[in-house]
Formats: sequence, C-alpha cells, structure tokens
Amino acid sequence: MQVTRELFNDVMVPNYNPSEVIPVRGEGSRVWDQNGKEFIDFAGGIAVNCLGHCHPALVNALKEQGEKIWHLSNVMTNEPALRLAKKLTDATFADKVYFANSGAEANEAALKLARRWALDVHGEQKNQIIAFNKGFHGRTFFTVTVGGQAAYSDGFGPKPAAVDHCDYNDLAAFEALISDNTCAVMMEPLQGEGGIISPTSDFIKGVRALCDKHNALLIFDEVQTGVGVCTGDLYAYQGLDVTPDILTTAKALGGGFPIGAMITTASIAAHLKVGTHGSTYGGNPLACAVAEAAFDTVNTAEVLAGVKEREQLLRDGFAAINEKYDVFSEVRGKGLLLGAVLNSKFEGRARDFLVASTKHGLMSLVAGTNVVRFTPSLVIPLEDIKEGLARFEKAVADVVNG
Repeated sequence: MQVTRELFNDVMVPNYNPSEVIPVRGEGSRVWDQNGKEFIDFAGGIAVNCLGHCHPALVNALKEQGEKIWHLSNVMTNEPALRLAKKLTDATFADKVYFANSGAEANEAALKLARRWALDVHGEQKNQIIAFNKGFHGRTFFTVTVGGQAAYSDGFGPKPAAVDHCDYNDLAAFEALISDNTCAVMMEPLQGEGGIISPTSDFIKGVRALCDKHNALLIFDEVQTGVGVCTGDLYAYQGLDVTPDILTTAKALGGGFPIGAMITTASIAAHLKVGTHGSTYGGNPLACAVAEAAFDTVNTAEVLAGVKEREQLLRDGFAAINEKYDVFSEVRGKGLLLGAVLNSKFEGRARDFLVASTKHGLMSLVAGTNVVRFTPSLVIPLEDIKEGLARFEKAVADVVNG
C-alpha cells in the first residue's frame, strides 16, 4: 500500500490537519521523511520526546519487556509499575501514584480525587474548582472544561458545573474567587498552550497560601513541564518553592511511549478507595518499563544541568536572529520549554514561521497565533542546536522578506 498525505483525508477523522511531511525514521534529534529529507527536531512531539528518537535505553527497555509480559489488568499488579512508582515517590513530595495513559486521564483522576476528598472531608457544598484562563488540561470533557479556553469546550452540550476561571498571574482576581467552598485549584506552573507564560513568585506563592487558608487542594498540571523539561529540575514545582497537594505528569514521562501518572500524599490518596476510579491500560507493564528507563536517564545531575546549558544556547541564538531581523518582542519560558513571542509587525503569524521552518528542515511548534514554541530533547547535541538555529534563521528570513 502506498501511504500518502492524501490517504489521511480518506481514512482519518478530520479533527487534525497534519503537515504534508510524513516522518518515517528518527535518530536522536534528527528525523527523516518518506523522501529522505532530514529535519532537526525542535518540537519533540510537543515536549514528549525528552530523549529524542530511538534512544538506546528506551529501545532496550521496550525490547526486553516486550519479550516478558505486555499487559495485565489491574486485578494484578506488575514489577515495572511498582518500580516506577517507587522512583516517582522517592524523587518527589508524593507518597502514592495512580497510573493512566495520558495527561488528560491523569488530570481527570486528579479532579475526581479532589472532588471525592472534599465530599468525604468537608461535605457536598465544597465542590468549586478554580483554574486559569488560557490554561490547558486535556480534552476529556471534564478537563477541557477546567482548561481556560472555552473554544475547546463549547459545542458539546452542558458542561460540568462549579468550574470557574480567572487570569493567570492576577492574584487579586484569584483571591476574590476562592472561598471555603473551593475544593481544588488546578494550574500549570508555567502555562504552555496559553503562550509559554511563567508565574510570578508572588502569584504562585499567593495561590498556595490562599489554598491553605480555604482548605483547598492545589493541583499542579506538570504534563508539559515535568520530567526535566521546564527548569532543569525534575519537576517545575521544585524550582518554585511551592509544593502542590496533587501533581500530574505525562508527555516526557514515557519519552514517547503513552503513559501518565497522578501523584499525591497518602492522606489524600486514601479517598480513591477500591472501585472509585480505574483504567484498563493504566500501569501497563510495557509502558512502565519504558517510562522507568526514561526516568532513570533523565533524573541525573548531568542531564538536568545540561538543560540549562541548552536553554542558554537557544536563547543566545534567538537573540542573534532577532538582532538581525527584529521579529520577536521577547523569548518566554524556562529550560527547554521556550516561546518566541512575535512583535507587533508580525502579530498573529506564528504559523507562517512554523511552515517556513518545515521548508528549511526544522520541526517547530506554535502556542497560539503569536508564539513560536520550541520543546527539543533534553539531550539534543549542541551541534544540532546550532544547525537548527541556522535553519530557523533561514525560515525567519523567508517570512520577513515575503
């Protein structure tokens, strides 16, 4: 069978509009398409491929586990899931782990747990969930409603109730919204889809303090920021001097293999009693074996320190491009979750830069219409960064020169 981009239109539901490029092979931070064209990968599958493509540790884990056991229902546990859970709890504030298949499912579990905790401990009146405008927490109906982008949740009928939003980094608005009836606050410790927006120290510490004041749980959605991506810390909260009550992680957790997790304290976890929640594939031994290999590889001083070195190389490169072409107003973000914000002359044209980058052999992303987003591998070779920046400069020149 000949596989072409036209086949997508014939057989796939049209909720995506993928590029004409169909990658067929990847190695490290380089990818090749059906025609043999090479790309430098600054996209990382949207902060997923934290160790690039076909990393030997992940390939070996997949092969080894694939010859042992692939799947068990949660009627039984398995060794890879227990090993990974122990490593997650040893490395974080958490005592307990719930495994899922994706970030959305991990967030769904976190929200259900928060509601059940509030009902058990405080009563049915404590049900409000607060989240932030421009936030993103997944595409299940509960998580997309909690996410602060109504365009993603409109048009599907009545939404889950008692969900309210205010602006990120607006502590006064948040204080006016929270009350003793708030059961949980869900937030990204750095907004990704919303435009690569970092929290101010006063804001994030103020949110924690107000949650404590009103006995509300603080949920950190670290689906995009976690596993070394955002700050050079294993999880972003560790660099913010704020500890959540519940944290969700996915994307980079499996290094490209689908897995998600919700982690929390023992006292909160106790409210997800037997039968209250579940997942057919959650804790799958194949996924957990690959995730364990990814986690072990990332959670080292060398890799985490290398994130900061790579961030600086990218920032220096973007600054040099901007000095020449004057297209960005700022570069936002931390670690290897960066967004180049277009200035007023190029406002709304982020996709033009993405398309031009693809033409010149660079895989990039957007975050809305005004931010070009980059989430490369944590171990991308420095030479690949330099080559990727050279290709991005050609793309910028194309857009600027029309």
